[in-house]
Amino acid sequence: MIPLSPPVLQQMGMGLAYGVTDAGSVRPSNQDNLLLLPELNLVAVADGMGGHVGGDIASTEALLLVWKHLRGLEPPAGEAQALQQLQNAVRFANLTLFSNNAAAGLQDGYGMGTTLTGMWQPRADGPAYIFHVGDSRIYRYRDGRLAQLTRDQTLYQQALEAGMTGMLPPRNLLLQAIGPGEDVRPDVFAAPLRAGDLYLLCSDGLYGASAQEALAAILSCAGPANLAETCNALVQKALQDGSRDNVTAVLLRCPD
Repeated sequence: MIPLSPPVLQQMGMGLAYGVTDAGSVRPSNQDNLLLLPELNLVAVADGMGGHVGGDIASTEALLLVWKHLRGLEPPAGEAQALQQLQNAVRFANLTLFSNNAAAGLQDGYGMGTTLTGMWQPRADGPAYIFHVGDSRIYRYRDGRLAQLTRDQTLYQQALEAGMTGMLPPRNLLLQAIGPGEDVRPDVFAAPLRAGDLYLLCSDGLYGASAQEALAAILSCAGPANLAETCNALVQKALQDGSRDNVTAVLLRCPD
C-alpha cells in the first residue's frame, strides 16, 4: 500500500509493523514515502530529494520497483543469493528512474531522486536483510540500547570518518541516491532478528533534529499494544524539536 494512508498496523512475518509520514510544518508537500508489505515481509522508507523535480514520484516509484522485482523471485537458497537479489532489486529501481530522467532530457546527476532504506526477510527461519542508499536510517533497540545499523552516505559522514575538523560539508549532501546516476552501489547486509527487537526506519527529518537519547527514551516504552502511539510520538518529537523537513517513521517489533 503506497502511501500507507491512513496508517494501519500490519502483522508481518518479522513482527508487528506500523508506519506514519508527515509533511511537517515547513515543506509545502511530502516527498517521503513508506512501504509495509506483509506478503513479502518487506518494510522500507524513501525520502525524495528536496528541490529536485519529482521527489515525491521518485520515492513512490523506488519502493514500487523494489517490490515488483522481489515479488517475482524464488525464495533465496542462502545468504549470498538473498544479498544478490537485493542488490539487483535496488539497481533495477535505480536504472528505471535514471532512464526516466534521461527520457525527460535530464543529464546524469540531475532529475528526480530518492533515498531508499529497508528490511526484507524472505524466509521465516532466516535473518532479515537490510538494503540502504542515501541518508535515511535503520536503528535497532535491543536490551535497552539503541544502535544505528546503517551508515549515512553523505559528504558530512565521509568527512567525519576522514577526521576532518572545522568547517564540515552540509549534512544533506548525498554521495549517492536512487535515480540521478546510472550506477548505484547499495549497502546490503544480514541482520539476525532476536525476540523483542524493535527496529526504527526513518527519514532524516526524524533523526536530524532530535538527540539519539530522546529517541531511545521514546522507544523504551514501545510494546505491541502501543506501537502506533510510539511511532506517532517519535514524529511529534521531531516536529517539536524543530525539524524543518518531512518526517517519516516505521516501527517493526519482533515478537517476544
